[in-house]
Amino acid sequence: MARALRPARPGRRRPGHPAAGGVSCEGRRDGGWRLRPRPLLWAFVLAAARWLVRPKEKSVAGQVCLITGAGSGLGRLFALEFARRRALLVLWDINTQSNEETAGMVRHIYRDLEAADAAALQAGNGEEEILPHCNLQVFTYTCDVGKRENVYLTAERVRKEVGEVSVLVNNAGVVSGHHLLECPDELIERTMMVNCHAHFWTTKAFLPTMLEINHGHIVTVASSLGLFSTAGVEDYCANTGMFRGCRIRKEIEPFLPPLKPDYCVKQAMKAILTDQPMICTPRLMYIVTFMKSILPFEAVVCMYRFLGADKCMYPFIAQRKQATNNNEAKNGI
Repeated sequence: MARALRPARPGRRRPGHPAAGGVSCEGRRDGGWRLRPRPLLWAFVLAAARWLVRPKEKSVAGQVCLITGAGSGLGRLFALEFARRRALLVLWDINTQSNEETAGMVRHIYRDLEAADAAALQAGNGEEEILPHCNLQVFTYTCDVGKRENVYLTAERVRKEVGEVSVLVNNAGVVSGHHLLECPDELIERTMMVNCHAHFWTTKAFLPTMLEINHGHIVTVASSLGLFSTAGVEDYCANTGMFRGCRIRKEIEPFLPPLKPDYCVKQAMKAILTDQPMICTPRLMYIVTFMKSILPFEAVVCMYRFLGADKCMYPFIAQRKQATNNNEAKNGI
């Protein structure tokens, strides 16, 4: 997850200046560079402070929040969480029916909020800021994020019909569930278009305005499989119940139970509203990522096999093949 910020004006700060962002460094006369320790240490201090003092959550009330893949799974849960915080929702999904179902749930939340606001006003507790009724709206768009032209055209419609997007949640994802050598090229291309390329297209569509007004937030939803590939999902990099049937080593399962979508979204929302750059769930993934960085490659492979992660998709692939065979038999193919 990353927040869009206005870049420093040319000529105002020299490269490597602490206020210019990034790692601060100084040029040497021999043409090399060296790190300046003070900003580096300050970064550690700030990180430690965030652990001790929880930052105050920012408000997204009245801001336009666009969610891709909003018709089901994490996308739907994100929409409901942002609706409870009074954001204006823009929902994108390739499935029009499921997208409208999510919109119906959002409207139900809005009605509850409006009823609570009306009750508070009648009770004389109207000091708190209450958004007008007309501001609580949800807009739905049928969009295939795997097609660049479709993304840009739909983004232009959003700007004209709704306004500029303040929060962009890149959530849409697909999974093929085949071994690499058995996976058709078309499915690999589709997975890359939806799970990877689409993030660039949506960001290019909405980031320029965020930079111009120095306000905005871009969220990327991805799986830990993006860091640790496993057989059967070499082309994958997204999330949720699409992986029903995926199993790790049974002795390890009590320590790494399947993640619940509600928990993942609530943790992600906390990170979004406190501008946390990245969050991993479960927290054990932080340790695994660190160990991957320092351990020899052979040790990482041994750890991976011990957890059963190298074969965790086998049950999933078997279920998908069985379902395919049943459908073919049912249809007389």
